[in-house]
Amino acid sequence: MDKSHLGQHISQQFNVALEDIRNRVMTMGGLVERQLEDAIDALTEGNAELGEVVITNDYKVNAMEVAIDEECNQILARRQPAAGDLRLIVAVIKTITDLERIGDQAERIGRMATRLSAETESKNPKIDLRHLGNHVKQMLHDALDAFARMDVEAAVNVAKQDPKADKEYEGIIRQLITYMMEDPRTITPCLDYIWAARAMERIGDHAGNICEYVVYLVQGKDVRHTSLEQMEQAAHQKRS
Repeated sequence: MDKSHLGQHISQQFNVALEDIRNRVMTMGGLVERQLEDAIDALTEGNAELGEVVITNDYKVNAMEVAIDEECNQILARRQPAAGDLRLIVAVIKTITDLERIGDQAERIGRMATRLSAETESKNPKIDLRHLGNHVKQMLHDALDAFARMDVEAAVNVAKQDPKADKEYEGIIRQLITYMMEDPRTITPCLDYIWAARAMERIGDHAGNICEYVVYLVQGKDVRHTSLEQMEQAAHQKRS
């Protein structure tokens, strides 16, 4: 990880605390990635048991968010960080919030997987969400990698993938609506697939949010609610 712009501190304890927070974010990110991978496998393979594992393990993600948030609050209170250090704490707090929400979406996919596995074969539509799932899973992985390396260019590249995920999601919804119109017996499982696809689309959005925090952390620019072009410009601007 490139930490050169954050600098070092007189207090070695402060350096250790900041490094610990970065490491814990990556540990939480790894757990969320595993949750998402298991949820996608459970859905696409009709594995109800794996879906239950995802549901059960969601508390671990929630607990990590609470613990890291508390550590950040302790640093804010005791150290009163400024400049790059303050941006790091803010970026961490925002990032773990999005990671927790990705964990919630993975749990939702797990729940849909368990429900769909109970449906009869005749009612289940022939649709595969694996491609969309893999797409947003890669976005999450690359967003976490950009955060770890504080790489704004990589962050922008991940953000550029979100419109592709949105387009694929829209195509899946149209396909499912067609199924429901042609055969009302598929309505219940189709709705479950819609919820699962929506969860995947939201995961792509949360991965994009993490990329925005990377730009904020490195460049000091808030690029939320801006276009991709504006985000890219901010990422490449030289800091004064």
